[in-house]
Amino acid sequence: MSSSERNIAAVRAIIETLHHGRLDELDSLVSPDYVLHDPSSPEDVRGVDGVKEMIEYFRDGFGLQMTIEDQFADGDLVTTRYTSRGTHDIEFMGMPPTGKPITISGICVSRCRDGKVVEEWEVWDALGALRQAGALPELAA
Repeated sequence: MSSSERNIAAVRAIIETLHHGRLDELDSLVSPDYVLHDPSSPEDVRGVDGVKEMIEYFRDGFGLQMTIEDQFADGDLVTTRYTSRGTHDIEFMGMPPTGKPITISGICVSRCRDGKVVEEWEVWDALGALRQAGALPELAA
């Protein structure tokens, strides 16, 4: 298996933990010095425990499921374009739960080292998620 294939496998395995809840598997997939950079978040997610907390929040609070739409690797970088689907069942970005379905698209670039994800840069449609949850009015045509 090439290093690119191994890196893609690590990123895919992290997404699978979201679906199956096997958070103990993250210890072998995420570097202890992991950092997630997300411009829609007030602070970076750090370390394996930070990833576990983030996954639990989205899995338990939204029933979130992710579909990988496209994925490719170049050296130590893996780019993933995804679609996430869930239900707004918990407070989200200061908004109380509405029970409304949401669909979020996003792109994440993951940097890997020795078969583990070390750093990620993620951009997702936070504005669309808030609009679908009912926090914002529909945009004018």
